[in-house]
Amino acid sequence: MSDVKRPVKITETVLRDAHQSLIATRMTTEQMLPIIDKMDKVGYHSVECWGGATFDACLRFLKEDPWERLRKLRDGFKNTKLQMLFRGQNILGYSPYSDDVVEYFVQKSIANGIDIIRIFDCLNDIRNLECAVKAANKEKGHAQVALSYTLGDAYTMDYWKNIAKNIEEMGADSICIKDMAGLLVPNAASELVEALKAGTKLPIQLHTHYTSGVASMTYMKAVEAGCDIIDTAMSPLAMGTSQPATEVMAKAFEGSEYDPGFDQNLLAEIADYFRPLREQWLDSGLLSPKVMGVNIKTLLYQVPGGMLSNMVSQLKEMKAEDKYDEVLEEIPRVRKDFGEIPLVTPSSQIVGTQAVLNVVMGERYKTLTKESKDLLVGKYGKTTLPVNAEVQKKALDSLGMKEPITYRPADDLEPSLEKFEKEMAQYKQQNEDVLSYALFPQVATEFFKYRDAQNTGIDASLADSENKVYPV
Repeated sequence: MSDVKRPVKITETVLRDAHQSLIATRMTTEQMLPIIDKMDKVGYHSVECWGGATFDACLRFLKEDPWERLRKLRDGFKNTKLQMLFRGQNILGYSPYSDDVVEYFVQKSIANGIDIIRIFDCLNDIRNLECAVKAANKEKGHAQVALSYTLGDAYTMDYWKNIAKNIEEMGADSICIKDMAGLLVPNAASELVEALKAGTKLPIQLHTHYTSGVASMTYMKAVEAGCDIIDTAMSPLAMGTSQPATEVMAKAFEGSEYDPGFDQNLLAEIADYFRPLREQWLDSGLLSPKVMGVNIKTLLYQVPGGMLSNMVSQLKEMKAEDKYDEVLEEIPRVRKDFGEIPLVTPSSQIVGTQAVLNVVMGERYKTLTKESKDLLVGKYGKTTLPVNAEVQKKALDSLGMKEPITYRPADDLEPSLEKFEKEMAQYKQQNEDVLSYALFPQVATEFFKYRDAQNTGIDASLADSENKVYPV
């Protein structure tokens, strides 16, 4: 064993991705606050606690102000960096925003307490990351670029090495391998980390999900290959579609050169806090035993867990559950036609919905969804491989376009912050409110009405907005 100490750093996800993956992002701020003091003593590299679907869920389901949550978390974590997930030009929404909105959102996130912004794009089109990275640099925040990991002919070690080099040149502070579907197996992880290390001097972080059952072994091999930081979740909200358990990974590296030096007694106390909450969520049905197991089909079909559940509910609505296997086989074909793109929000929903339509209609691409058309003509950005020319022509014709877009899609967007300011002026109580409105106009307006009613003591039993669950 080497005498050189290279302790692995750990990012804790229990306050964001763990509950997003297992209970549809329903942990409330009040459930988080009592345990912060103990979590702050662990010695985490960072705590991921904001961004992703938390923003939408706060406003839509929990009737909470996400900015207020961030400020409370910042007050509690005196010694630990706070981290968020940011969807590139899409911010925390599902379509691109103008640069002025992206810049203002980054500014306000950092001003309210975020230290590290993990920025990703569903197509790995680095043009869609540039604005957010520059904004984070300007605000003296840590800009981490996450690569959406996937498999396919295009994704060679040279592809990953070159993209890592480009990200470093862009001004990112670190790189994350974002394995949202749990596709990265142990030996491939060693190879990938070594390739990234050869392409860049930036620290490498690995984020995966336990969905396919290999994640802990993948972390072990990745760390041995030089990975600097891993994402884990406290055991009551670990495994299944979440991350490997924090205590387990810390114990696995104990006594080795990679030992993070965590106190297992302190971790046990934190786990004891979350355990009754887990039981409560199980009893209420919010936590389904289905998401706690291992699904090896993830590796067979390369389909993220959240995408599978979306697909099942779509087939149920169409009374076509018997087409499940056909759709599973159609997904890789659609993905190939769409340029072999990674499958992560929103590309996973686009490919999944199109595959369902292709099978149920009995004819491939008889109907193209609006999102499929936009993706095929370049409105989401550049796909890894060229898209199917025949299907693209169909999309171009239906949109009345002669040529696909080859420039950065956000270049078409006029500055829009001022417009949003005017539209929601009557509800504004803080500068951040305009950003909540810009991202989710209807949901934010419902929340603002609720907040006003609460402040004036009126009974605010407002109807919930559409009850949709959005993965990552």
